[in-house]
Amino acid sequence: MAGETEQSARAGRDAEAVSRFVERFASDLTSAGMQRMASRVFAALLADDDGTMTSAELALALQISPAAVSGAINYLTQVSMVGREREPGSRRDRYRLHDELWYTTFANRDRVLTRWESTLKEGAHVLGEHTPAGARLAETAAFFEFVQAELAGMMDRWSEYRKTLDLPTADETRAP
Repeated sequence: MAGETEQSARAGRDAEAVSRFVERFASDLTSAGMQRMASRVFAALLADDDGTMTSAELALALQISPAAVSGAINYLTQVSMVGREREPGSRRDRYRLHDELWYTTFANRDRVLTRWESTLKEGAHVLGEHTPAGARLAETAAFFEFVQAELAGMMDRWSEYRKTLDLPTADETRAP
């Protein structure tokens, strides 16, 4: 990835190996259902030391068009995986990974699950909970209710577990 060659060289990294990692992880994300370009943009940001790049930097690093970057960023901001911020004194936006990225991403899924659960319960009521379709919707709503309860407990356990790890925080790793 041309845009990361300079950063990789400064950090003593093999730029080709970084590029292979980005493409491999993007492929893993795509296999799990994420849009292909969003996967590539997300993986590039994840591999960037400060987790922030401009549209031009992403386009150069991934050898994609600005339109492809824009579409990917729109998706990633919509699912709360990336934030948009204005560069001071500039009209350019920078795209940044959220701090505690995975915690934030999964916590945001809680709102989606709540909405799905509510809609599914309404659908089960409309269809009749004792009909095959209504029963299927009621079971699906119960599943999401269960997942939400488990997710909340898991997030609490992660916070406690994170404290036991010898990992730097995002603030400690950012350049001044």
